[in-house]
Amino acid sequence: MSPVARLAVGFCGLGRMGLPMAQRLLHAGHELHLWSRSGVAPEVLGHTTGARGIACASPADLAARCDVVLLCLADAHAVEAVAFGARGLAQGAARARVVVDHSTLEPSTTKRLAARWRDGTGGHWIDAPVSGGTAGARAGTLAVMAGGDAPTIDNLRELLSAYAARVTRMGDSGAGQAAKLVNQIIVMTTIAGIAEATRLARGAGVDAARVPAALQGGWADSVLLQTLMPRMLEPPAEASGTIRTMLKDLDAVESFAAEHALRLPVAGLVRRWLTQAVAQGLGDSDISQIVRAPLD
Repeated sequence: MSPVARLAVGFCGLGRMGLPMAQRLLHAGHELHLWSRSGVAPEVLGHTTGARGIACASPADLAARCDVVLLCLADAHAVEAVAFGARGLAQGAARARVVVDHSTLEPSTTKRLAARWRDGTGGHWIDAPVSGGTAGARAGTLAVMAGGDAPTIDNLRELLSAYAARVTRMGDSGAGQAAKLVNQIIVMTTIAGIAEATRLARGAGVDAARVPAALQGGWADSVLLQTLMPRMLEPPAEASGTIRTMLKDLDAVESFAAEHALRLPVAGLVRRWLTQAVAQGLGDSDISQIVRAPLD
């Protein structure tokens, strides 16, 4: 692979997470080719970077122009369609041989897609889900958990440093996705605990708004406590991550656990809570609003 500074970079997916990641790539001076399923115009990137991406007509068009393609898409269906569907990346992959998938998928799905990409193009598929939310994407402090070919991941580190503070290779294909599911168990069970603590504080007549400061520096302190409890008390105008998205990830956790004959009772209970929240119409609400959903 060419040195990172000489790469033409493709980016598919300008959603809540993808947009600030693409903005940081432009800010870092990369030549950025863009395609979005939602039809977001690349001009939107210029609002914060002063630079513009190069619009592409299709994923195949993008792949034909780029050395490496980054994906940040909603789910496995979207990833497979962009990579292998009509006018997908694989049809233009004479140049783009490396795909870095920042989406969160089941490890078995990633392994299947990686094998299909390798067999069809001779290239590398790196599963590289991220943690840190939209705030981390904007600040360039995301954590990337990567699975796949070690030399390829090493060659990508400089490129990914535009929006990631840390890139850790977890193992072969699928290992990055497995690590992300571990991350999601920790994140979501912690958020559920914070929601219950918020309810308890309110029920006991304690000023819940003072709890994050009171616990700062103690064992109960965390980024999630400091970020999410205030959002539980005063719902944000815009979701930084939705209940529906987290449920999708815990569905993947349940499937992965079943595949390995593992019982995860706490994660299973939280998944049931998220399922009920979606059924109650809270699916597109910020994840903090799990506090509003009763659990039968």
